[in-house]
Amino acid sequence: MSLIDTIKKTPKAELHLHIEGSLTPELMWDLAAKHSVSLPYNSVEEIAAAYNFSDLQSFLDLYYAGAGVLIDEDDFYQLMWAYLSRCHEENIVHTEIMFDPQTHTERGIEFATFMAGFLRAMKDAEEQFGISSYLIMSFLRHLPESSAFATLEQAKPYFSDIHAVGLDSSELGHPPSKFERVFKQAKQHGFKIVAHAGEEGPASYIWEAINLLEVDRIDHGVRCQEDAELMTYLKEKQIPLTVCPLSNLKLCVIDDMKQHNILTLLEEGLLVTVNSDDPTYFGGFLNDNFIALSESLGINEEHVKALAKNSFIASFLPEDKKRQYINKVDDDDFRK
Repeated sequence: MSLIDTIKKTPKAELHLHIEGSLTPELMWDLAAKHSVSLPYNSVEEIAAAYNFSDLQSFLDLYYAGAGVLIDEDDFYQLMWAYLSRCHEENIVHTEIMFDPQTHTERGIEFATFMAGFLRAMKDAEEQFGISSYLIMSFLRHLPESSAFATLEQAKPYFSDIHAVGLDSSELGHPPSKFERVFKQAKQHGFKIVAHAGEEGPASYIWEAINLLEVDRIDHGVRCQEDAELMTYLKEKQIPLTVCPLSNLKLCVIDDMKQHNILTLLEEGLLVTVNSDDPTYFGGFLNDNFIALSESLGINEEHVKALAKNSFIASFLPEDKKRQYINKVDDDDFRK
């Protein structure tokens, strides 16, 4: 079996996926027509062309504009269902999905509207495909901490449906320390904690996420190599990094995929995983990221298996489920 076939058939988890960032140009176009939302594009092709941005902020501007077509419960259902259907195609058997409540509540969408759509799609995917999924509620770091506190309060009726709380959006100028108090409160409610750090922001942001937010996982984290002490700490504590290669390339964190450090981090013993981040905006879903690494870094079958196992180890699944999936990666039956 070819390496690409191995990538496609290997069971895996995805841990860094923004559901709003999986909105396809086709669905954006259809929902805009449904709700008579005016878009600055005249076709699906023009929307797709607009996805050719050059940095994080220009991406975020488009991202938030695209989210404007998500209005009723069924829109959020369609968004989540499309992603989970793609998971089924790519042999993603478990996924931990980030969503940005403030992106929707700030424009007048009720919390109940998007949660109902998301949860219904997740339930359908589990019943039809056997895919397990958890929700990660992410705070937008370009907004004040007071807005994050308000979001945490609004989420209370859904605490049992949310596994973790995270931090995303514009990293530069918005260090994790800005949100220390709200994450302390989230942790008191029993949530797992994740945070974007060390993508565009420096390695010091990773330290802040660890020491001040007490994260269970770092999202991105590729700039950890700038700090030898941090590298040692991440290895010793096995704090997972949810790395997103195509995203790093698209946002110019690296200039060429051949420069990506994920294999170096893996070989130095860090708990790194492969993820797609905002797949429709960044040029590929999870398997596309693996294939890009195979083309540029020459990853082999053992790398694929190690990264797939790491995705389960780094997940928030119960230990028995982690072991079950890890055993499946080692079981050659999935190749048949």
